[in-house]
Amino acid sequence: MNNYKLLINGHWTDGSSDVREQVIDPANESVIGEFLHASAEDIDAAVASAKEGLEEWKAVPQWKRGEILKRSADLLRARKSDIAAILTQEQGKPLAESEGEIERAADFLEWGGEEARRIAGRLIQGRTPGNRIEIRKMPVGVVAAFSPWNFPVVLTAKKLAGLLGAGCSCVLKPAEETPGSSIALVQALVDAGVPGKAINLLLGKPGDISSRLIEHPAVRKITFTGSSPVGKLLASKSGEYMKPVTMELGGHSPVIVAQDSDVESVARMLVAKKFFNAGQVCVSPTRYFVHESVYERFVATFTAAAAELNVGDGRQAGTQMGPLANIRRLDAMQALVDDACHRGAKVEVGGKRLGDKGFFFAPTVLTNVHPDSELMKTEIFGPVVPITPYRTDEEVIALSNSVDYGLAAYVFTHDPTRQQFFKDNIYAGTIGVNDVPAHFAEVPLGGWGDSGYGVEGGIEALDAYIKTQYVSQC
Repeated sequence: MNNYKLLINGHWTDGSSDVREQVIDPANESVIGEFLHASAEDIDAAVASAKEGLEEWKAVPQWKRGEILKRSADLLRARKSDIAAILTQEQGKPLAESEGEIERAADFLEWGGEEARRIAGRLIQGRTPGNRIEIRKMPVGVVAAFSPWNFPVVLTAKKLAGLLGAGCSCVLKPAEETPGSSIALVQALVDAGVPGKAINLLLGKPGDISSRLIEHPAVRKITFTGSSPVGKLLASKSGEYMKPVTMELGGHSPVIVAQDSDVESVARMLVAKKFFNAGQVCVSPTRYFVHESVYERFVATFTAAAAELNVGDGRQAGTQMGPLANIRRLDAMQALVDDACHRGAKVEVGGKRLGDKGFFFAPTVLTNVHPDSELMKTEIFGPVVPITPYRTDEEVIALSNSVDYGLAAYVFTHDPTRQQFFKDNIYAGTIGVNDVPAHFAEVPLGGWGDSGYGVEGGIEALDAYIKTQYVSQC
């Protein structure tokens, strides 16, 4: 059984509290490891370490920082099989998905290393003789970083690539459900040459750790990926201390299937995209709006393809969808389906737990879903699909924008005029046109409204972790 450690001051150590937490394999509910929670003293020690590590790390030339991050990407790729096995065991996704996640994480680290080399200030001629103005770009300081359990390697790597590339140090709080894969990522960074004090890792009760980190005067920046309700709490708390935040929060992405789309091929493609990671994806396509003229064809094709998915242990060959990551998601799925059915929804396929061991929930398709159903208003984050017919483009835009989320949206149409209309009127930070794009290192991703603010990735990847200083010298 694994004994997961904290990383403080360059040393892997047990938490010093007396609270012990177990880590569960979601495929069979067996205990695969445990860890001791960080105490208040551990949290303070991690911040003190990060404060010292900041001075060491920001003094490393940008070119050298870039080399270290790119070396960590190489190490991650070399260790892909081992880390993927850890990830599948503690999170549940099929091994192929885990391996893909490791590859994307390595891409983000490599990208952060490249962008680190391009941090540049500028000199400006002042308005008076002898006056020289310097615009300096500097690391914001110690960052408190919080990452989730659905993609614990790549979503953590996004943050670390940006903040370390900028010259910041950090205290990382990964999800308690998936400590092993996050630890493996951090170990690759340390092995590549990131100073041990510059990156610290804490495990424990999220509320206790987040509150103490946000309140700590040495912490200068907060970055969080997770649910919108938790993000709002952290943003509010950070605002009390005037600390900037980057928030990549929940989504409830609309899918618009127009009458001129390739209905059957779109339906089959969307099944693969929707049930990826058992639907536990913030940008997952979740609210399906299909033109009434092709609605029945779409429902029939989508339902048949969903029913054929091979659901099982992610370590088994041929598994297309693994279990949900924890019992909370299993209960949440059943509650959403029951609420929709109570309001008149019809279950086309699925709608219930599979078996009595492991957190498996059947791929589920619902029709005749009332707009007041809970799953039409809140993030689903699981393998449940409501499909609703629409009549006009204006109507479907209103339906798409009827929630406060604005992370992603997907439209399927070959009509250029309709494509432009949808792009101009949908409220979302990411729009796929005849595509459901993944987030790759070279593009910025960020949400609008309740889906957060700030972006990760792209040439903007380091911006959130850099402060600007104006110096006028005579």
